Amino acid sequence: MRANRKDSEVNYRALRPPIKPAPEKLAPRHGSPRGGPALHAWKLTLEYDGSRYSGWAEQENAPRTILGELRKAAETLFEGPVELGGAGRTDAGVHATGQVAHLKVELRGAPPPVDELLLALNEELPFDIAVRAIEEAPSRFHARHDAIARTYVYRIARRKDAFSKKFVWWVKEPLDLGAMRAAVELLPGRHDFVLFRAEDPSRPDESTIVEVASASLEEQDRLLLFRIEASHFIWRMVRRVTGALVKVGLGELSVDQFRRLLNAEPIRGIEIAEWTAPSSGLFLDKVTYPERRPRAASFSRPSASTAGDRERPTRATPRGRAPRR
Repeated sequence: MRANRKDSEVNYRALRPPIKPAPEKLAPRHGSPRGGPALHAWKLTLEYDGSRYSGWAEQENAPRTILGELRKAAETLFEGPVELGGAGRTDAGVHATGQVAHLKVELRGAPPPVDELLLALNEELPFDIAVRAIEEAPSRFHARHDAIARTYVYRIARRKDAFSKKFVWWVKEPLDLGAMRAAVELLPGRHDFVLFRAEDPSRPDESTIVEVASASLEEQDRLLLFRIEASHFIWRMVRRVTGALVKVGLGELSVDQFRRLLNAEPIRGIEIAEWTAPSSGLFLDKVTYPERRPRAASFSRPSASTAGDRERPTRATPRGRAPRR
């Protein structure tokens, strides 16, 4: 006889040790009195499907954000306020496979083991947000300020795919990949992306100068992957650069015109904002930090990734300049 599902299910929450730390096990830090609270910090690597969310950042008029859901999960576990911050502010509908966040909380006792914290956070988070890895970090670690580079990937589908509509931009017309690659090779280096930005009310004085470390365009089956790495990005820059590259592929924008736009030279009749690529195809793929000694306390979920089997694309870099690490 088949067992009743409710009777046979394992209650992992009941089996898991309490997330609250054991008292009086932590040596005092930062000048706190003996037995007083000490600040603990963790570096979190996350992946998420951004389709249902109003972006990463918490907003007054947005009922559901990635950071908001992460905060609810962490504050539920620690039964109190926590400090959270992310490396990149992804827009509504944008996804991530390698977003990084810091989590900080004051505790009176020893912190929970990282493997238990990983399991507990993932149990509290919605189905479309997952913490891939957790490691202990210095108390001064800041996910955004300490990052030295970010890598975004934009996925362009060249055929209809029933299962990946939420994660690609399907371009039905034929594309000239040679022309697109010629335009991509112009991206590494220091450019003024003023023509590719959307004005950000929260950062009115933000510089539009961006140093692009590398850029590439590779083809996998009927999927185009545009990858770009830079120290930082301005609002909607990647989506508008992608839209311009597609216009080059369609023959509606020449490589020389793309070069002029990169040089911040307006061209009559060209409104780059109208070419903004859909958010569905954009992923925050990786955040890079300065190398430091690895810490023993870290834990990550087993990964079924086959990225090691993929062909490595040749990446364009500025002449005479090594790519930023």
